[in-house]
Amino acid sequence: MTVPALIVLPAILPLVLALAAWLARHTPSLSRALLITGTGLLLLATIGLFLAVREPGMPLRLDFGAWEKPLGISFHVDLLSAILVVVSAIVAFAGALFAASEIGRLVWAKGYGTFYFLLLAGINGAFLTNDLFNLFVWFEVMLMASFAMLVLGRRRHVFEGATQYVVINMVSSFFFLAGLGILYGKTGHLNLDELATRLVASGNDPVILSSAALLLLAFGIKAGVFPLYFWLPPAYPNTGFATAAVFGGLLTKVGVYALFRVFGGAFGFLSGFTSDLILWVGVATMITGVLGAASQFHVRRILSFHIVSQIGYIILGLGLFTQGAIAAAIFYTVHHIFVKTNLFLAAGAIASTGRSEELGRLGGILKASPLLAFLFLIPALSLGGIPPLSGFFAKFLLLRETLRAEAWVVAAIALIVGIATLFSMVKIWGEAFWKDSPRPTGPLRHRPAQLVPVAALGLLTILIGLFPGPLFELANEAARQLLASNPAYVPASQ
Repeated sequence: MTVPALIVLPAILPLVLALAAWLARHTPSLSRALLITGTGLLLLATIGLFLAVREPGMPLRLDFGAWEKPLGISFHVDLLSAILVVVSAIVAFAGALFAASEIGRLVWAKGYGTFYFLLLAGINGAFLTNDLFNLFVWFEVMLMASFAMLVLGRRRHVFEGATQYVVINMVSSFFFLAGLGILYGKTGHLNLDELATRLVASGNDPVILSSAALLLLAFGIKAGVFPLYFWLPPAYPNTGFATAAVFGGLLTKVGVYALFRVFGGAFGFLSGFTSDLILWVGVATMITGVLGAASQFHVRRILSFHIVSQIGYIILGLGLFTQGAIAAAIFYTVHHIFVKTNLFLAAGAIASTGRSEELGRLGGILKASPLLAFLFLIPALSLGGIPPLSGFFAKFLLLRETLRAEAWVVAAIALIVGIATLFSMVKIWGEAFWKDSPRPTGPLRHRPAQLVPVAALGLLTILIGLFPGPLFELANEAARQLLASNPAYVPASQ
């Protein structure tokens, strides 16, 4: 397959599959097969793209319609983009396996498979595009697809959280468009490569600073950072488990990716202006997220607040703004995508076995399914940073960078938040698995098919923990390529 085909396939293939899924929507067995097969093909395509980027060790570029830079639409695939599309495809495949045993006939008939593929097209398009306006377009594809997935086949009370989700994301879109309008009016371009060159010469122009502030707000909402995360906890617990798993693993990471791509590259010359702000936003996000989780007694609400908390760790890397810190943040992002997706899938297995998500109504699952208990412990302990799982090295790498930057208070807070995170996971374990069931209404049973994607993602978590070197080398090279797109960045050693 040619390189141009590999570059566009992660965004184009899901669009084709979305149409096929719509035609097959009234046949559940065909819909399930198409979802699993389609996401499997997408995984193969993204692996091919990753290898194509990894082998030459330099970014790939595709200009559509023979329009040369900075005109027209272009895709830019560096190592960061390639890593994230592969990770997204793995999560999509795991979610498809779980959905096959969870989604009912009515939801398939309403087009679940179509919206699933549209969501993947939006995510991959956002990771691949090299133009801010097209990033906005892919964000809107994600928004439409995710809203549809939130409400498909759900009861009326779900619409409150879904409406809040879509309204706040429309506000984010308004900020995004306003920032783009200001930026285009000032520079005449929205291509990220061209902006990187033009903006570095602009200095602290108030117009450029206002555009940067609007984009920071827009991406902050998408990423779920403090104080803009309030849309997230009500939305995810009220949808299907496969949907919540894909949302929890990927949606906020697209916002994080936009922050890294724009403020690490084109707007990287403002690092002195933005880095301290982003650093302390990350700290506040960690604290509020973990406190929110500690106050909850519903499994998916706990996990939703921990999305917020863990995003705070990732944002620290951008706030520190060194190659080592950004590499650690990329490593943390990959770890968190796998672990958070796995925890939401495990929550689905818990609810299927215990017939509830309320901790007070759960219990006895350790006796009913020791395998589920073991598979839950892997991502739970990893989220808390217990060695030798991936979460330990993710936290270690970030803490090392905070200490190198002599950010002692930040390092102390990160350690405390890690301990509090482990407390939440122990709370779920004690209530759902360890104690006896408070409702002796018959033997607890689980669906073995649901444990397959949970086990697969758990294995990835273990492998990353046992062999962190290859992923960190990739993350370090991805950070180097990202900062190389910022003409104003000077390595600390220089």
